[in-house]
Amino acid sequence: MAKQITQKVSWVGKVDWELTKFHGDEYSTHRGSSYNAYLIRDEKVALIDTVWRPYDREFVSRLKQDVDLQQIDFIIMQHNEVDHSGALPELMREIPDTPIYCTKKGEAILRGHYHQDWNFVNVKTGDTLNLGNTVLTFIEAPMLHWPDTMFTYMSGENILFSNDGFGQHYASESLFNDSVDQGELFYEAEKYFVNILNLYSPMVTKKVQQLLSMNVPIDMICPSHGVIWKDRPMQIVEKYQAWANAYQEDQVTIVYDTMWQSTRRMAEAIADGIRQASPATTVKVMNITRDDKNDVLTEVFRSKAVLVGSPTINNGHSFAIAGLLEMMKGLKFKNKKAAAFGSYGWSGEAVKQLSALLQQAGFDVIGDGIAKLWVPDQPALDDCAAFGRDFAAALQ
Repeated sequence: MAKQITQKVSWVGKVDWELTKFHGDEYSTHRGSSYNAYLIRDEKVALIDTVWRPYDREFVSRLKQDVDLQQIDFIIMQHNEVDHSGALPELMREIPDTPIYCTKKGEAILRGHYHQDWNFVNVKTGDTLNLGNTVLTFIEAPMLHWPDTMFTYMSGENILFSNDGFGQHYASESLFNDSVDQGELFYEAEKYFVNILNLYSPMVTKKVQQLLSMNVPIDMICPSHGVIWKDRPMQIVEKYQAWANAYQEDQVTIVYDTMWQSTRRMAEAIADGIRQASPATTVKVMNITRDDKNDVLTEVFRSKAVLVGSPTINNGHSFAIAGLLEMMKGLKFKNKKAAAFGSYGWSGEAVKQLSALLQQAGFDVIGDGIAKLWVPDQPALDDCAAFGRDFAAALQ
């Protein structure tokens, strides 16, 4: 059912408690998500975004309970990935002539998805739509995180409808940020930034600067996923400013795969060495086959350095580590150091390969890494601890 946000704005989206994976298997959603759509009632009525296609009929049915569909004057599609536009075809079967406001690239994507000749109205930054006592101003935000993305600012109510910007995959019965667990909220907001927006950090920085330069009051930020930023909404904008600026904490993340526990023992010995040399540094050891890959990437994002380990398998390295490195490369982490390690039986190519892949992913690779034959004995583990101490020293 609809939930009132202000006198003129209501939430008409869908909370998806059952969602565990997003973008296929690319993104884990341990706490579910929501697809936020917003209905604005003024002298004119506007709908901002829809929901994911599996909930299209439910969405339209519930919308009918809140408003006569024939009274909707405008549909505003801020971004047209299917989790936002999926219910649009079902809605347009009811009100086929209603104008759809979107960017030019948004129209191209909607046509590519649904192959319909709807009543498209293209908008660009600075264009406005008068609803009566309030005005909507459109702000293009390309690559946050698709080429078609835009934000919408509502005067009077001082609301920024930010689509995928400032969102979280986070299901909640509560609508607002001050009524949920703050640790969960900010972790999910950071994880969302890392896995969806980090590679577009230069665009994020530019867009945040543009928002601030507009010098308009923002009393609420309404994203397309997760809770609404009502209490101190600019705190998430400040977080984005920090996260987009080659973010790092005093942390080292060690991530590995292992067949018979030899690479695991190396990882733990290296971690001990880092802690010995730098007690204040947080060291996290993660097994890529046990720990969630998106959580691992979030820890890599926080870190000033990462060590990646794999046994040598068929003259190569673990497929799980290979997948992680491909994701790391795609997310374009900045200003981070790295090294490789691993055990081997007879050929030992993995460490050299991992070092090369880390370099290709944009990391500053320190040294040649460390490899140990078969099961590491105590002298070998002592070597790993010394490697960790040397690595910590190189970070100073």
